[in-house]
Amino acid sequence: MAHLYLVSIFLSLLLSIPRSLSTNSEGNALQALRSRLSDPTNALQSWDPALVSPCTWFHVTCDSNNHVTRLDLGNSNISGTLGPELGQLKHLKYLELYRNDIGGKIPKELGNLKNLVSMDMYGNKFEGEIPKSFAKLKSLVFLRLNNNKLSGSIPRELATLKDLKVFDVSNNNLCGTIPVDGPFASFPMESFANNRLNGPELKGLVPYDFGC
Repeated sequence: MAHLYLVSIFLSLLLSIPRSLSTNSEGNALQALRSRLSDPTNALQSWDPALVSPCTWFHVTCDSNNHVTRLDLGNSNISGTLGPELGQLKHLKYLELYRNDIGGKIPKELGNLKNLVSMDMYGNKFEGEIPKSFAKLKSLVFLRLNNNKLSGSIPRELATLKDLKVFDVSNNNLCGTIPVDGPFASFPMESFANNRLNGPELKGLVPYDFGC
C-alpha cells in the first residue's frame, strides 16, 4: 500500500509540472536543427537536450521570458540543411547563419518568424527559390542571401516589407525582373549583381539577360 501511495504522489507531481517546463518547443526545434547539421568543430556541443530550456546553450540568446530571440551560428563551419522546425522559434529576432556550408532549400516556414529583424544566410549553398512566405516578415530590416545558389525570381510580395532597409541577393542564379516599388526603389544595383535579372539599371553588372 505504501508503494502505491508513493507512486500516486509521484504521478500527481508529474502532472502538476507546467507544460512549458516539461516540454520546450523552442528547444525541440533547435535539437531538430542540430540533427540536420554536421558540426566538425563542435560548435553545438553545449546543446544538451536534457536541459529544460535552451537559454544556456552557446550561440543562443533568450529574453527575460526565456524565449529564444537570437541564433548566432555565423562562421561556425557547419553544413547540412535547414528544416521546417525553425519556424517554431516564434520570438526569434536575429537568424545568423552566414558563411557556413548549409545547402538545400530555404524552408518556407521561416515566414512564420514574424518578429524577425535580421536574416543573414549569405555565403552558403542554399538553392531553390526565395520563399514567398518571407512577405509575412513585416518586422524584417536586414535580408542578406547573397553568395548562394538561389534560382527563380525575386518574389514581388517582398515589396510589401516597409521596414526592409538592406537587401542583398547578389551572386546567385536568380532571374526575372527586380521589383521597383516599396523598399526596392532604394536598394543599390550591386545588391542584385551577378544574377540573370532583367533591368536596364543592371547593364555592366550582369553579362547577359537569359530571362527566367
